[in-house]
Amino acid sequence: MSEDLKTLDDLKSVVSGTAAETVAAAIVREPKRDSLGRSYATGKRKNAVARVWIKPGTGKVIVNGREQEVYFARPVLRMILRQPFTVANVDGQFDVFATVVGGGLSGQAGAVKHGISKALQLFDPSLRAPLKAAGFLTRDSRVVERKKYGKAKARRSFQFSKR
Repeated sequence: MSEDLKTLDDLKSVVSGTAAETVAAAIVREPKRDSLGRSYATGKRKNAVARVWIKPGTGKVIVNGREQEVYFARPVLRMILRQPFTVANVDGQFDVFATVVGGGLSGQAGAVKHGISKALQLFDPSLRAPLKAAGFLTRDSRVVERKKYGKAKARRSFQFSKR
């Protein structure tokens, strides 16, 4: 670099038109679908793992062979499942088939939501921006902390006795 860079604008003018634009142009996402026209993704939350397939349809959701109303009886859990579709403005356009193992119902609902979000962006890459902005493509890595020896729970100590 023979030029002296005195401000950030100078640096921006030197860098523009090189790597930044070529990287942006190089990332062109292709839809990933199988021979049946479905997209597959794995979603995780707490200790639950969901395998999710989506395909164009009427909005039917099957979880572990049962309707979502039967498997997720609480309305809050069904609302969690619908969030990716409402954010992407594709309500009722996709059928979902999911198998979930591990964790409790709340974790399983979060895992299916994560799987649906990932599968939607694989099916139609244009949906990636709204799903990513809503934070649905990021795996929520919080899990229950393990219990330590000498403690009542993970961090809780036994009651202290002075004498």
